[in-house]
Amino acid sequence: MACKPDPWEDHATLAIDGRSGTAAFHDPEFAAPVSSAMPWQTLLGMTGFAPTRFEDRYGRIIDAVRMLPEARLCAIQKDPGEPLVRRLAAATLLGPLSDRLIDPLSPSMCDVPAAEVQIGLLDTEVARVAQRYASLGVAESWIRKEVPEHLVSIGAFRMGKFPVTNIEYRRFVIDTGLNFVPNSWYLGRFPIELANHPVHGIPPQAADTYVRWLSDLTGRGFRLPSEAEWEYAAAGVERREFPWGEEFDPFKANTAELGLLTTTPVGIFAEGSSPFGVLDMAGNVEEYVADSYRPYPGGQLITDELYLTDSQYRIARGGSFARYRDLARTRRRHGANYVSPVYVMGFRLAEDIT
Repeated sequence: MACKPDPWEDHATLAIDGRSGTAAFHDPEFAAPVSSAMPWQTLLGMTGFAPTRFEDRYGRIIDAVRMLPEARLCAIQKDPGEPLVRRLAAATLLGPLSDRLIDPLSPSMCDVPAAEVQIGLLDTEVARVAQRYASLGVAESWIRKEVPEHLVSIGAFRMGKFPVTNIEYRRFVIDTGLNFVPNSWYLGRFPIELANHPVHGIPPQAADTYVRWLSDLTGRGFRLPSEAEWEYAAAGVERREFPWGEEFDPFKANTAELGLLTTTPVGIFAEGSSPFGVLDMAGNVEEYVADSYRPYPGGQLITDELYLTDSQYRIARGGSFARYRDLARTRRRHGANYVSPVYVMGFRLAEDIT
């Protein structure tokens, strides 16, 4: 019998705590809905330090690729045929070079064609979806925010291929002098080693200001996507459950299941692409959209913890490295609660096509 492929070397499953078998990635179970008032260790299903098998081989992989030329590292980073650990190693080595690889004034964008698309969820599906993710501490009322399914007419636009990165955000902070330093920049220091990771730890007003700054500087129509645009760009006209398809795969997005519990360089999960080529729409960081929470037309107002904290909270989409697969669903509506470190908020650009 052939040996089972290695988890990090060949895209199989990851064991972060010594378990083996088909459920060997990080997949805790919660007996009841979770709350941001819980300690972050509880929210992440951790009781202490949980070493990953990734840690044991990462240094070896870094050493194996560190002398490769920049062009080769770029090719490895983007190639879904490469093992994830090599993609991550290549992208990490490229991080300090990101002032050459990522242009803050000319971000990579993907065309999204005009369409009339269904957004949201049928009421008859709420119980099934809630039950499917109940072990992750998901309350049925959270899923009910997605009701009702409704038709939205969306004009052609462009969506940022990646979430906005630290190196791009650095240019904004320097140019404007505004006090929107991310709380993820420890002691206010720009993390040069994370230059090509998505920025996070900012309020929605910082994202709003960023898109205005970039539009004024470039003469282009940058903005935040609407909630419907974000869902359409992630799910496509076929309305995928996740950007890549109907079934969750812990190796197609940087969610808590993967077990890294930190950001990763943008673009290394090419196999997690949306139908329009947009990357990192599941996991890594949650992404603010332009809309604040309100019920969908004909829907029910959900007065959950987020609403009671801020009745005008900004919607965020896509989940993060600190949240589980339920938030990686393309229909899932969420937002920030700033009292908990597991709410990891970044953003992505949209652009008008003129």
